[in-house]
Amino acid sequence: MEQVTPYKPKYKVRIVTAASLFDGHDAAINIMRRIIQSTGVEVIHLGHDRSVDEVVNTAIQEDANAIALTSYQGGHNEYFKYMYDLLQEKGAGHIKIFGGGGGVILPSEIKELMDYGITRIYAPDDGRKMGLQGMINDLVEQSDFPIGDKLNGELKNMEKKEFGAIARIISAAENFPEVAKETLDKIHVKNKNAATPVLGITGTGGAGKSSLVDELVRRFLIDFPEKTIGIISVDPSKRKTGGALLGDRIRMNAINSPRVYMRSLATRQSNLALSKYVTEAIQVLKAAEYDLIILETSGIGQSDTEIIEHSDVSLYVMTPEFGAATQLEKIDMLDFADLVAINKFDKRGSLDALRDVKKQYVRNHQLWDASQDDLPVYGTIASQFNDPGMNKLYKAVMQQLAEKTDTDLKSDFKITEEMDEKVFVIPPSRTRYLSEISENNRAYDKKASEQTEVAQRLYGIFKTIETISGKKPELDKAGIVSETIVNSEKNKDLLKLLLAEFDREKLNLDPYNWEIITGWDEKVNKYKNPIYSFKVRDKEINIKTHTESLSHTQIPKVALPKYQAWGDILKWTLQENVPGEFPYTSGLYPFKRTGEDPARMFAGEGGPERTNRRFHYVSMGLPAKRLSTAFDSVTLYGNDPDLRPDIYGKIGNAGVSVCCLDDAKKLYSGFDLSHPMTSVSMTINGPAPMLLGFFMNAAIDQNCEKYISENGLEEEVERKISAIYKKKNIARPKYHGQLPEGNNGLGLMLLGVTGDQVLDAEVYNKIKYETLQQVRGTVQADILKEDQAQNTCIFSTEFALRLMGDVQEYFIEKKVRNFYSVSISGYHIAEAGANPITQLAFTLANGFTYVEYYLSRGMDINEFGPNLSFFFSNGIDPEYAVIGRVARKIWAKALKKKYGANPRAQMLKYHIQTSGRSLHAQEIDFNDIRTTLQALYAIYDNCNSLHTNAYDEAITTPTEESVRRAMAIQLIINKELGLAKNENPIQGSFIIEELTDLVEEAVLKEFDSITERGGVLGAMETMYQRSKIQEESLYYETLKHNGDFPIIGVNTFLSSKGSPTVLPAEVIRATEEEKQVQIETLKNLHKMYADIANEKIEKVKSAAIHNENMFEQLMEATKVCSLGQITESLFEVGGQYRRNM
Repeated sequence: MEQVTPYKPKYKVRIVTAASLFDGHDAAINIMRRIIQSTGVEVIHLGHDRSVDEVVNTAIQEDANAIALTSYQGGHNEYFKYMYDLLQEKGAGHIKIFGGGGGVILPSEIKELMDYGITRIYAPDDGRKMGLQGMINDLVEQSDFPIGDKLNGELKNMEKKEFGAIARIISAAENFPEVAKETLDKIHVKNKNAATPVLGITGTGGAGKSSLVDELVRRFLIDFPEKTIGIISVDPSKRKTGGALLGDRIRMNAINSPRVYMRSLATRQSNLALSKYVTEAIQVLKAAEYDLIILETSGIGQSDTEIIEHSDVSLYVMTPEFGAATQLEKIDMLDFADLVAINKFDKRGSLDALRDVKKQYVRNHQLWDASQDDLPVYGTIASQFNDPGMNKLYKAVMQQLAEKTDTDLKSDFKITEEMDEKVFVIPPSRTRYLSEISENNRAYDKKASEQTEVAQRLYGIFKTIETISGKKPELDKAGIVSETIVNSEKNKDLLKLLLAEFDREKLNLDPYNWEIITGWDEKVNKYKNPIYSFKVRDKEINIKTHTESLSHTQIPKVALPKYQAWGDILKWTLQENVPGEFPYTSGLYPFKRTGEDPARMFAGEGGPERTNRRFHYVSMGLPAKRLSTAFDSVTLYGNDPDLRPDIYGKIGNAGVSVCCLDDAKKLYSGFDLSHPMTSVSMTINGPAPMLLGFFMNAAIDQNCEKYISENGLEEEVERKISAIYKKKNIARPKYHGQLPEGNNGLGLMLLGVTGDQVLDAEVYNKIKYETLQQVRGTVQADILKEDQAQNTCIFSTEFALRLMGDVQEYFIEKKVRNFYSVSISGYHIAEAGANPITQLAFTLANGFTYVEYYLSRGMDINEFGPNLSFFFSNGIDPEYAVIGRVARKIWAKALKKKYGANPRAQMLKYHIQTSGRSLHAQEIDFNDIRTTLQALYAIYDNCNSLHTNAYDEAITTPTEESVRRAMAIQLIINKELGLAKNENPIQGSFIIEELTDLVEEAVLKEFDSITERGGVLGAMETMYQRSKIQEESLYYETLKHNGDFPIIGVNTFLSSKGSPTVLPAEVIRATEEEKQVQIETLKNLHKMYADIANEKIEKVKSAAIHNENMFEQLMEATKVCSLGQITESLFEVGGQYRRNM
């Protein structure tokens, strides 16, 4: 495709870009906003998960020409139509709407939306025909019209604080000064006696000014419930194109309030931190009678002090990383600033920076007698919710504003004791933890290599003695039994010499390694015997060691090498070993479970009843019920179903809708959640603790139902429940539709109530305690990976980690041993574009970060280690053949040698899902071939569980037929494939051993790279992980598109028709009835428990504020509260996630 020349706009075009509500797919919109910006447009970028209300308010406040939006998570029809309607309703119908969503938006839906009034929805074929620049040219050209060329009554509306009027006057001043002159003159007259204070905030680029502004705004809105605030934020224009990235809004959570107006301005001139129209913008906000105005500049140099000309109080924001203390003498703002914030105060050297800046401030302001504590220099961590430094800074800012201006901004903001303690996720002394692990593991390998050499030399002496003596020497704990060989005069002296040399050399061998050598023959014989016995948690297991083929060949389940030399034996044992023995390279357990294949049944669509029916269908006839649950995007972001169109359209699409305990009961009804052959996996992250509470309470109530039935209490309990609902005059909840085959109704007896409402407290508590120890499963809950790759974070990172820690502490206290509190996931890192080495390195690094965090909270590694699990993707790259064995090996060495963990904590258990990224929308039948090869990798590498993707997932929600085929892939491998009867088939392969070493070293090198950036959390701050993932994704896509990386049926071996993209015959979506049922269920729940829900929520918030275990209280709150109720309450005490550019 030939190079397309970017369109050159005639006017100053402003476009708002975002991804839709509950949609974390921000890669596409990031690419688009970059191209839009380079085409000369001022882009106001909001990032992912934005509601229609937020986007429309932004577009009106910013006086944008257009909105450009991506929607990959369903619900697009309702979302775009609602946006169009809201713009019309707010008198902003001139703002154009553009959108795209790949193959998610069907051609018929594109037509329907454009007929409705959406300017353009771009289809995948548009991208192929026009190219990215061609599409953006079309978008910008249609948005290229003047804004602010006419004013008509805006002045009157401005005084009512109408956002559109305020925005239009600022636009006129910026774009058509001659049009605005008359209006501005009137404004200047009005403002003669205006006393609105202006807080000017300036500082270096990357100092975190936007986050700091947001935190000041949040505190102001709490402090002054009646007052309003206006924000003007300035970002630089690109000299070459005239475009600008106005990105401050992406970091702000507090500004979506009717009491806040924000306008982003581009400098529209080079080398300056402010726009020349700042004065007019400030005047407009003063005339609109905002109570406080904040002016934030773009990043400045050392000599820039322009802000002080526009502000009453000035705040200079910097970071601890300013270099030598002499650099401070060059910063002009330290001469003029009323306050100084050293942000990112969790960085190394922060205390030294605070000391040096205070010294410089004393010198600059001649404050020789001032106390250090009284100086207006503050260490802040704006990215951390309720940071004590930010609290002190806010108080100081408000005090200065009140003193310097004649306003009534007297702050009543209270700083409580809890708010005065800094929280470190990883203590500063532990930031080198990943490099310590690299050093530990390399030291293990070095010692293993040295010991191998010693063993090899010993074997040489041993064989020499055997040759000279003519008989095989006997071995014991001390070495060679000399009496067995030195029993004749022949060569006696030589043999004594050799024995002495053997004993001398043996001093260099670790006694444990001598035991390995002397016990080798016995180990080999154990696997040759017909039955192998071993213990799991004090229970003896007897396993047949061989299977018989149709040709009557005895196939060993575990094959051992036929090594004779001690060096070979020792090296193999220390680096490989049999399954079930350290370092667990070939597997965690001596043998695979019989009667329970690793297959997982994945489902999630519509309401709980529909997904329950799918679960029963896919698990029919299988002894083990291993259910994996996908949730809809409303649930993934911790929200409740709602009639509001941008939420309504997403209910039950691309996952199951679960917003309360009854939903969980219906979802898993008919499956005994306490049975050892039942295991439930929940793919949920941000709101994971709440969903876990729903699940645990559903399991507890199932066992309450069993107790009720066993003790003949059904009628008594039925009377109690009927009385409860009759008193409230609310219809009892029910399972909608017929129960599917296999569903015996377990879990439905106590719909609408919980066991503690109908049983004695003593009985209930006993059932609860026993249930928590019985349930098996996994909740994903991996918040680090969400920040790095997938974007379903909802709380601030520190608070989300604290919730994870509270869940784990609860698990330890209640002895929850069979349920994983986290599934540390590389799958989504790989799906975002990472190669297999990066996937593995980032995932293990995240895992070790959780280990360090839990240790810092005082937890015992042997108590929490077994509750950690992992989740990887399997592609077709060669490294995927060894991803599991390398993960097990690195984890075991670190946990044993560095952390001193016991064998159970050393075991890295992981789930594999075949690659979604390798499913292509062309020649979709070929996808099953790729999936089969990936499943083969996983099974040969001894994964603990496996999900095989359906071939049609590239274009639609999988059908029952495609899911059955996907299940058949792994069943055929496990049941039919002869080589899979052996459980360590890849051990002993030269290429597998070479790949293992290469991948292991590559991962350790990546650990060192992350350490250089301050550990996992430090690297996340600079977006190291995201950048690396995107680079690798781009590399793959480039090779795919230019054909250098052949993909059959996609870029080579095309069909006679050119292997076109396959469109789905039908798209499975939630029905209107299912959505209405969910909303009705929610409404009844809120009505039913209106009197006690708030009390339960206050207890959760109190636990958060007083640093007590929140999950203990969440277990109670999830009985009577909805997901959205709990999420909103936790925002108040834990803060919302702050998006990154």
